[in-house]
Amino acid sequence: MDKLGAMQAFILVVQTGSFSAAARELGTTQATMSKKVAALESQLGVKLMSRTSRELSLTEAGHDYFHRCVSILAELEDAESHVRAQVEQPSGQLRIAAPVVFGRLFLGSVLAEFLDLYPDLKVDLFLSDTHVDLVADRIDVAIRAKQLEDSTLVARHLFNNPMVLIAAPSYFTHSPMPSSPEQLVTHTCILYSLLQSVHLWHFQQGEQRFSVPVSGNCRCDNGDVILQLALSGVGIAQLPLWMVGEFISSGQLIQVLDNFEVKPLPFHAVYPQNRYVPLKVRCFIDFIKDKLAQNELFC
Repeated sequence: MDKLGAMQAFILVVQTGSFSAAARELGTTQATMSKKVAALESQLGVKLMSRTSRELSLTEAGHDYFHRCVSILAELEDAESHVRAQVEQPSGQLRIAAPVVFGRLFLGSVLAEFLDLYPDLKVDLFLSDTHVDLVADRIDVAIRAKQLEDSTLVARHLFNNPMVLIAAPSYFTHSPMPSSPEQLVTHTCILYSLLQSVHLWHFQQGEQRFSVPVSGNCRCDNGDVILQLALSGVGIAQLPLWMVGEFISSGQLIQVLDNFEVKPLPFHAVYPQNRYVPLKVRCFIDFIKDKLAQNELFC
């Protein structure tokens, strides 16, 4: 018996809900699909599916075996894809979505090298701070600064995104420098409107954690504009260190509450959950992970 073929047939029957639908997808007969699953049950010595004239349902053993089969075949496809990547070159169009600032400060400087490495690829880059629908917008891979919440997506961690509080020296000519997170309630804070908890900033000092309500007269959905507002002395902002480090070094911005750790936002590359990772997506993620590791801004 072709055990691998039988496992694939079993998975497809479960996913499509019937032997006939699975047979149509594979271009074979219902009888052939039924024989493959029956042979698998015979070799295992256990019933995997309960069959009636109207529906199929998994037994307890079948439910467990199905998930293990899916995992095994996914590992096999991943291994094959990895081997093929050593000798094949990705081609076609790669649609990438990323935050505006990350695209400006990082992707724009490395994509030329990526395209030189993979000349058969064409990159379509979408920069937006709002989250696009990867399936509806046909996005192959997106860069996101948040915890993964959508179970239909796969995430690969890129780097931890350290956040800092900053303000221009001119802001403190009329407001005292805060010495604790709680004192932020008396300050004008510039809010990033796309955060889930817009009016809460999170801190840690040792084992202590703080969630402090903040407010201000300006909120925005773009990091570049928030940075300009902070440089203009409008208020205190919370931004990634890699975005503001040069302004802190030059004295244009002051780091506020630097003895408290601001809760970081992890950066991930996310892509739709498919049976295998397309070679072009794998190559892109591996490339930017390597480039990020070499860039002192993100280390």
